[in-house]
Amino acid sequence: MKKSFLLFSILLIGCSSPKDEPVTPIKNQEQTLFQTPKNFPSPIYELSSNPVNQAGFELGKELFNEPMLSRDNTIACAECHNQAYAFTHHGHDVSHGIDNRVGSRNAPPIQNMAWQKEFFWDGGVGNLDLFSIAPIENPLEMDENIGNVLGKLRKSTRYPALFQKAFGTSEINTQRFLKALSQFMLTLVSANSRYDKYVRNEGEILGTNELKGLKLFQEKCSSCHAGQLFTDQTYRNNGLYMQGSKDQGRYRITEIETDKYKFKVPSLRNIDVTGPYMHDGRFLTLDAVLEHYNTGVQNTQNLDPLLAKKIPMTAEEKLQIIAFLRTLTDKAFLTNPNFSAN
Repeated sequence: MKKSFLLFSILLIGCSSPKDEPVTPIKNQEQTLFQTPKNFPSPIYELSSNPVNQAGFELGKELFNEPMLSRDNTIACAECHNQAYAFTHHGHDVSHGIDNRVGSRNAPPIQNMAWQKEFFWDGGVGNLDLFSIAPIENPLEMDENIGNVLGKLRKSTRYPALFQKAFGTSEINTQRFLKALSQFMLTLVSANSRYDKYVRNEGEILGTNELKGLKLFQEKCSSCHAGQLFTDQTYRNNGLYMQGSKDQGRYRITEIETDKYKFKVPSLRNIDVTGPYMHDGRFLTLDAVLEHYNTGVQNTQNLDPLLAKKIPMTAEEKLQIIAFLRTLTDKAFLTNPNFSAN
């Protein structure tokens, strides 16, 4: 087996018309609940292997909000992934899990999962259908094992019926459990921000500073935060000062020397609400993030060559870039009642 599969469970994980909405109301079993936004590339996830339907979505949502997934039945996935903050652990620099145990990494947002090749800051999982095992079995997060989780669900009064409705059988097994969670996460598509409406020519107008910020972003930031997903999904060392655990990032998965201190380039969608920032949550504001690139980049091992000379910005340019970044906030996604716990 690949080392990434063996390790991921112990690593802390993290131009259309106006009527074409990325997220549509859930109405019935036959309705397609996953749609590719007009300005997005084709999904990476094999949707044919796990078609998203209402019953599967509803089951996945129940599981996402189910504290029985943790050892002492107190911690649900939603504990560290709050919808109002793009499914992040708002206000926490790193994850806080069972028994108030503290992890070592900031919880990434759960959004646009169908377009991700690998998951978590170090890419320790390469398949969305395996994604959920990691936080469940991580001793710092939910500290449970899949076997126990399945046992608890089988003994419940409602889950056998929900699995019957979603999969045509009341038998609860690992594959169906994980695919149900994937169905819910696949629907968490964020593509209806002001920026999206602007690029899709849906009548949205960006202000002067926002447009200047967009131009500056394209000049200074888009080499890494590329495309409509605002990430090239590579792993890079962005010159953070070594502190705390001196997390070695991608190296923990690959054991390749050139991967030391590299972390996955995060998407910037909904960035205004997903703070604190970086893999260890060290920066509390977007201004602090930009100032890091302006003056704070350290010449650490495997520093990305693009940052060898930092990224010079004036105070005004920083404000303009931040103005643009705020246009990436998708309020419809953050408040969509379909994603809320019943």
